[in-house]
Amino acid sequence: MTSNVTAVSYGVHLPSSEAEILRSLLVGSGTTFEADSRSSNGRYDVCTVDFAVPSGSAAEIAGLRHLIAAAKENGARDGLDTAVVPAELRQAGRKLLIMDVDSTLIQQEVIELLAAYAGKRDEVAAVTEAAMRGELDFAQSLHARVAVLAGLPAAVVDSVRAEVKLSEGAAELVAAFKAAGHVVAVVSGGFNQILRPIAEDLGLDYWIANELEIVDGALTGKVLGDVIDRAAKEKYLREWSAAEGIALEHTIAVGDGANDLDMLGAAGIGVAFNAKPAVRAVADAAINMPYLDAVRHIAGV
Repeated sequence: MTSNVTAVSYGVHLPSSEAEILRSLLVGSGTTFEADSRSSNGRYDVCTVDFAVPSGSAAEIAGLRHLIAAAKENGARDGLDTAVVPAELRQAGRKLLIMDVDSTLIQQEVIELLAAYAGKRDEVAAVTEAAMRGELDFAQSLHARVAVLAGLPAAVVDSVRAEVKLSEGAAELVAAFKAAGHVVAVVSGGFNQILRPIAEDLGLDYWIANELEIVDGALTGKVLGDVIDRAAKEKYLREWSAAEGIALEHTIAVGDGANDLDMLGAAGIGVAFNAKPAVRAVADAAINMPYLDAVRHIAGV
């Protein structure tokens, strides 16, 4: 039987026996183990185990994910995560990686950085947290948060752009996908004025965010056009993958908040990156360390 599934474990301190731990964990689930490998980049360790299950169906893979998640919940696998990935995705000739921006591609929430210039950072941060947990409608919460920026000079956008830092491993992740001939996109509930230079520097294939309205050199407290919300994120995933001729089964979506849920659910594999509990609970895989480039190991890039 040919391997049709790969389990990818990653953590800052991965036990040397990880491959055997996975074998023991999955015994009785109909798996046939094929091969395993281990690597380390000095920041975190990775272990991959190739194996086969009778059909490799979505239901079988979901069952394996549940087994591994249950072991983590009872404390048997603290400090590491394991993604169970169809071999078809890892072996695909062309893939699409699509990511959220704030708290995913970059370390910060841009709206909070902007709000600090209006003396409203704590107030806005509380609303952002609630929205990312899925407790508020994203579009309504965005309009409310942007409203506090009214009257700020447009120059604060340049100041905030200078404060933004990529997540650790973000540049390496994008470079690895691009070098392998894959497509990289980002879709953001943040703002084009911040995202544009980042996207250009990274050489992203596709990107979109909200547009802050600026009139007479000042922010008006409004955004132009339709808000990029959770439905829009899924829409662009589907549009861009179709434009590139890449099957949805060969797409990888990464995000941290409730507005990423539709995109994560539609992709071939949805990855929760240091995400809110509601997102971790339903994502196909989770990364709970600060290294975004762990996604490349999940995707086999």
